[in-house]
Amino acid sequence: MRKRLVSLSIMLLVSACGSAKTTETKASIASQAAQVANTPAIASLTDPAQTPQAVAEATASTEAQAPDPPDATTVSYPIVDTGQAACYADSNAITCPAAGAAFYGQDAQFAGNQPSYTLSADGLTVYDNVTGLTWTQSPDLDGDGDIDADDKLTFAQAQAYPDTLNSQAYGGYTDWRLPTIKELYSLIDFRGGDPSSYSGSDASALVPFIDADYFAFGYGDAAAGERIIDAQYWSSTQYAADTPDDKVFGVNFADGRIKGYPSTLAGGGPFAAYVRFVRSDADYGVNQFADNGDGAITDVATGLMWTQADSGAGLSWEEALAWVQTMNSQNYLGYSDWRLPNAKELQSIVDYSRSPDTTGSAAIDLLFTSTPIINEAGQADYPFYWASTTHASWDARGMYGAYVAFGRALGYMNGAWIDVHGAGAQRSDPKEGDPADWPYGHGPQGDAIRIHNYVRLVRGGNGATNRQVYLPLVTL
Repeated sequence: MRKRLVSLSIMLLVSACGSAKTTETKASIASQAAQVANTPAIASLTDPAQTPQAVAEATASTEAQAPDPPDATTVSYPIVDTGQAACYADSNAITCPAAGAAFYGQDAQFAGNQPSYTLSADGLTVYDNVTGLTWTQSPDLDGDGDIDADDKLTFAQAQAYPDTLNSQAYGGYTDWRLPTIKELYSLIDFRGGDPSSYSGSDASALVPFIDADYFAFGYGDAAAGERIIDAQYWSSTQYAADTPDDKVFGVNFADGRIKGYPSTLAGGGPFAAYVRFVRSDADYGVNQFADNGDGAITDVATGLMWTQADSGAGLSWEEALAWVQTMNSQNYLGYSDWRLPNAKELQSIVDYSRSPDTTGSAAIDLLFTSTPIINEAGQADYPFYWASTTHASWDARGMYGAYVAFGRALGYMNGAWIDVHGAGAQRSDPKEGDPADWPYGHGPQGDAIRIHNYVRLVRGGNGATNRQVYLPLVTL
């Protein structure tokens, strides 16, 4: 284990928080949370007044006046669990380790809101019992009984297609729309296996990153010259940065990634992808962040509590899991139950309206601090962050861990590093090794390989849907 774990554990501040009470009304707490969310943004960790030491001293000086802790309410943005049930070391599945052991604290060791769906009587729609979202069951838009290239739409076509469904009252509803990237990602299921290294043509033995017991699914259309992994799905979320190909985020349910896909291809040709439409009676995927005032941020919408600061340096996947245990042994911010977030929890805090090129910031609310880095292209940028989720391959190997890019998702193409997939992408890195062994990235678009990614801790959120969570009670 690298010695930097010790220095990292020293550099982060530790403070305490109080006990909970439940005397205020939900309306009062919601109002206070909204006021907190509208306070000025905190400074960067590069600001001397905001260094961990300075923040720790400020926290200690005001600890006696800390407000009473929060009241309870229910979450509006429940995160669906990844479904991952196997534990992994750096390459293969292992028996899930005990606390204190190497690789303890990974995704499979924490049970969240387990995926749960209900198929409609007519078979046209699927209701998500966790999120409350209703989905079209199949992307077979031409109704010929198979899912192939003929069912794919350009982004412009995907934007317009809900009008067709709504005019038909498809499934009994007239409010279908293209999902946001957070809505679409709620369906990802990490029991799937990435077929990128699969050389066969028979997909029957492969497992997609979506529950195929409820949702019709098809891999890429080989007869149309597509790759087996060409099962990208459009969202409505366009990349905040201005790119030549006008990127739009989507989820690939064949290989288990979020990427920014070109709404136009080089030369002006269209890029087509599958579509699954959604409807709901409420907004899903809308964060409600509140600054707890002690180095932690609560997302009222999800019930998750996050550290305001990140690890401050990159770590391998094993080191990241070990660092979490170190923070818990120090009772960091008064808690000993921090964990490495799973991929879906981590993606929930992405702010897709932000990017380094658009806002000069990481793709996250400015209540959080993100360590600045210099990327492979020599640009000022922000890190990739590890998830506790293994990005397993089709043959059940676990050499890659999932991460979310809060800065540019670089790839090496045509002799240069470019922001190939956008801030907010979810990709994967080898869990161990030397990034120098990957000078031109990996995969068809040369995804940058860093291996030593950053960490933001999370706690809470492991109860059932509509579980009780606690919000910070703020004295204004």
